[in-house]
Amino acid sequence: MYTEEITPTDLDATSVDPINTTAETLPSQSDSSHLAPATLSLLAAALLAACGGGGGGGGGDTSANSSEPAAAPGFNNFPKANNDAEAARFLQQGQLDSSDAEIAAVQSGSFAAYLQQQFAKPIGETGWQWLEKRGYGAAPNTFNFFFNDFPATFMLWKQLFTSPDGMRKRIALALSEFFVASLQSADFNWRSHAYAQYWDLLNANAFGNFRQLLEDVTLSPAMGYYLNTKGNQKEDNRGRVPDENYSREVMQLFTIGLYKLNQDGTEVLVDGKKQDSYTQDDVTNLARIFTGYDFDTSDGVRVQVLKQDGTPETYTVDSRAFTQKPMAFNPTRHSLLEAKFLGTTVPARTANAAAGPSSLKAALDTLFNHPNTAPFFAKQMIQRLVTSNPSPAYVARVAAAFNNNGAGVRGDLKAVWTAILLDDDARGSASLTSTTFGKLREPMLRFIQWGRSFGLTSQGDSWKFFDTSDAAGQLGQSPMRSPSVFNFFRPGFVPPGTELAKTQSPAPEFQLVNETTVGGYLNFLQDRIRYGIYTGDVNKPQLTNGETYTATILATYTQELALATDPAALVRRINLIMCSGQMSVATQNTIVAVLNQKALPAATAKPEDIQNAKLDRIAAAVLLTMACPEYLIQK
Repeated sequence: MYTEEITPTDLDATSVDPINTTAETLPSQSDSSHLAPATLSLLAAALLAACGGGGGGGGGDTSANSSEPAAAPGFNNFPKANNDAEAARFLQQGQLDSSDAEIAAVQSGSFAAYLQQQFAKPIGETGWQWLEKRGYGAAPNTFNFFFNDFPATFMLWKQLFTSPDGMRKRIALALSEFFVASLQSADFNWRSHAYAQYWDLLNANAFGNFRQLLEDVTLSPAMGYYLNTKGNQKEDNRGRVPDENYSREVMQLFTIGLYKLNQDGTEVLVDGKKQDSYTQDDVTNLARIFTGYDFDTSDGVRVQVLKQDGTPETYTVDSRAFTQKPMAFNPTRHSLLEAKFLGTTVPARTANAAAGPSSLKAALDTLFNHPNTAPFFAKQMIQRLVTSNPSPAYVARVAAAFNNNGAGVRGDLKAVWTAILLDDDARGSASLTSTTFGKLREPMLRFIQWGRSFGLTSQGDSWKFFDTSDAAGQLGQSPMRSPSVFNFFRPGFVPPGTELAKTQSPAPEFQLVNETTVGGYLNFLQDRIRYGIYTGDVNKPQLTNGETYTATILATYTQELALATDPAALVRRINLIMCSGQMSVATQNTIVAVLNQKALPAATAKPEDIQNAKLDRIAAAVLLTMACPEYLIQK
């Protein structure tokens, strides 16, 4: 866990060059002006318990943790779920589903206690380990696993549909839409393993510190390839200059954003005009820092590629070992020019092994400590989890938790998630009737919630289910397959020609909505809900031309089958676990009426006919729920 406080002048003792920083660029390391002392104490208690101290410890029952203090203004005034619906709402904001067991777990103690338990859950099998278990790490062979990305897609569905640490996976998915590295443009050997490692590092850092996460993202092979840090070289006398792709995006998208921000996420205005947070000179100078890095293939292992007939090809490829290592630094390719950015100066240096790591540390520390980073990150994470238009006060409370977790630590992500999910705006009932609160559920999140809610299983643990990016016949979205570094949608997107446009209120996920995607989503769900997902041979990791596809990924609907004879009870259950009880009585009555239009077969009918009729009824209830406004808009 990354716990030290960092400033741009805090270099390792072994660094050979001093770094100069102007004082006015640095925020206070203990900026807690938006959080009352009681709030900071709760954040510190949550951190302590999640790390195994303070009496909570070890992921056990912390519901009686006496370290939980009283509420503070705007925070933790709704500390417990009073009913199933409140518990389900909390779960659907903070993780991927809301099962009966988890609803009961939330109600057994406080929201804070449940968070502590989730923070302490082990990661379990990683994505990289699953690829290996399924045989995708085999030496390059006739199936060319090393040069395909479908294994990574199978891995992601496996992780998202089945992993027991649903909160960690939900956070990792949100982080994947902030630190975007997309499989859509991956075109290098062992790409599936590299993206599995990227997914794993998001999971590993989900409850860690933002500073460590930023460094791990920067040096990851997937990001290195995606935004051109891999192979980026210093300037030369023939006109070559360092690539500026990562230096621009690490500021614009990953840390500080385009414009200077107040701590409540609103833009700083001078004479009514926005103020740029960085300049082109900052981009150019920062680009010098990100030179000299490349895949770490220092193991020197080359593996033979085989033709389709099993005979050797004329070439070999690197082993997959580099995908699990940070990119390696080569001082001969690193720019030694002075670099001035965001008030920090890295002086000109001589080539040595410490030059790159020390300047990288200075750059990442500067970005981490920039006053924009807390509100920029806080607002987007609130958007991903809770509401598209958080109030400035809500953003300020979360940004303050980023700046200080209550124990003097900046960037503690457990404190950020605690602040987001225990905020009064998220937990209070007033937001349920607000016309400005809530968010459109992302299509892939709806699909994942369906699978987790109704016991989706895959024969042979194969999960041979592909990219769902096609908008016409699928979801128009697929995990870690954003069409660009700007994610599937922009955080400030305002749907044109709508009521939201009149007030310039962002609704980011609506950037995915059009006539094609609405129809594609419903058609896609209609088949999967009832008949599951058809795949090839589950006993083989490879894809084979001409193989027969059968339904091998199916929802079990165990509890729903027991309620299928009572449409009203069936709809009530689906309303709870899918909509957190927010479906209106009128909508419930409409769905019940539809289900009653076709009676179930008589008890004397063939068992398979009765079973199929029940499944038809369940599928109709689920589809109608997932198409209704009360489900599509999460509050």
